[in-house]
Amino acid sequence: MRKNYLSVLSGLGIALLLPFTALSQTDYPNLAQIGQRLQSVARDNAATLTSLTKTEGGKDIWVLKIGRGDMDNKPGVAVVGGVEGYHLLSVELALQFAEKLVAERSEALENTTFYVFPNMSPDAYEQYFSGLKFERRGNAAKVDHDRDGSMGEDTYEDLNKDGLITMMRVESPMGDHIPSSTDERVMVKANVSKGERGRYLMYTEGIDNDKDGNFNEDPAEGIAFNKNLTYKFPAFEPLAGDYPVSQKESRAMVDYLFDRWNIFAFITFGPANNLSSPLKYHAGDAKKRVVTSILEKDMAINAMISELYNETITAKAHQQKDQGTDGDFFQWAYFHFARLSFSTPGWWVPEMKNEEGKVIEDASENFLAYAQQEAMESVFVPWTKVDHPDFKGQNVEVGGIKPFLMNNPSYNKVGQLADEHTDFILKLAEMQPKLEFHNMISEKLGNGLTRITADLFNNSPLPTHSEMGAQSRWLRKIRVDINSEKKDIIAGDKIMLIDKMGPFEKQTISWIVKGSGNVEVKAGAAHVGFANLNVRL
Repeated sequence: MRKNYLSVLSGLGIALLLPFTALSQTDYPNLAQIGQRLQSVARDNAATLTSLTKTEGGKDIWVLKIGRGDMDNKPGVAVVGGVEGYHLLSVELALQFAEKLVAERSEALENTTFYVFPNMSPDAYEQYFSGLKFERRGNAAKVDHDRDGSMGEDTYEDLNKDGLITMMRVESPMGDHIPSSTDERVMVKANVSKGERGRYLMYTEGIDNDKDGNFNEDPAEGIAFNKNLTYKFPAFEPLAGDYPVSQKESRAMVDYLFDRWNIFAFITFGPANNLSSPLKYHAGDAKKRVVTSILEKDMAINAMISELYNETITAKAHQQKDQGTDGDFFQWAYFHFARLSFSTPGWWVPEMKNEEGKVIEDASENFLAYAQQEAMESVFVPWTKVDHPDFKGQNVEVGGIKPFLMNNPSYNKVGQLADEHTDFILKLAEMQPKLEFHNMISEKLGNGLTRITADLFNNSPLPTHSEMGAQSRWLRKIRVDINSEKKDIIAGDKIMLIDKMGPFEKQTISWIVKGSGNVEVKAGAAHVGFANLNVRL
């Protein structure tokens, strides 16, 4: 693993040495600005910045480790941004969390270690700052997505020369789309049950370069981080890769996490959402050989944390229903890494109503209504006629909602979102499992014997182990050690293993020891912390 702590990012130039803070931003930061801000956070004594690897495009995959003391042996929370390259907000939320943590909320570092992965898709993220903007997911790896022996030969083309990739509609009697009756800018599927007849074929903007009847099926981008993990890996799908964890960034991150036994929970900023709406338990799916449902006790935890989230975050989700997709990181963290795993987009387009007071169901129409309410300018590319080599003599138009807008709020809204999500993450950290010894009794039995009895207590509304962690046997058990040097343990175990402890659960432990002096007892595991007990015999 290559490490880079406080060194200045190579190749960025003198301009990046100037003072910079998130407050000076008017738009989402580019990779150079992100690098500078990470270096600024890493100047704090509590933070260490590490580059796990470089992507195929030569971009760093950064992790900030923030904490005090024996950081890898106290409960940890991982905060992950950029699982999707088009989700600019996720990177900024993770980055601002790290900045606020060291600058304003450092008291949280006494009991918790935080691992911040600000951007897992830097190659794709960079597309926002390029001359041709589109919502990219894949990295810079060379991939033959359509498996025809050529790489990237059928990618997007900017037909109307506006620097954006939007949609293309082709007028055709075989079409299945029509303009919406309530906003004719928006194309919707014709409802044949109501006698509607389609008039347009819809494609992403581009040309059928390889003349196979498909458009843009082999884009000049590689593998998507959020399709390359092991849980329900979507084999043979575009952007997924030939096998799970095939990419430098996914491999480096997984390797790093496998050495971090102390992480008890993940917060992923991405399209999946189990925070505003918790996951549901399905008994049949939970009993399959490959478990595809959250387990019952973990569902109760998810519901509790979801309630906390909705109390903390002002924005409420309405149309967000994505609770995980095949090969994504959020589900991997729970099903395969066996930790508590929570995900949120961090922002949703608010639910809008039409003139009749009814909720606008179509997502595009809802966004356009929201944009009008917010006086947002230039959010839609008007349908513009173009000459298309694949549709000679047909009416072809390019237009649609501009990329990135439906997934990322205006940057002036990010500050409040970052404040609220920082509050939420720290509230979750305060709930971490916490082992304590209570009710210690030392009884003289005669003949140099002493009985020691104590209650080991989990002083937390969270269990020490997720149900998935206990079932998979992946999380380390609670280990209880009694230091009996120069003393004999007559009864009780010198080393005891406890599978798990529920919320506010206690377990009474007892030993009989022969000898005099002091005895030390230590109980815990990295992901729940350690409790110590000193007994005078």
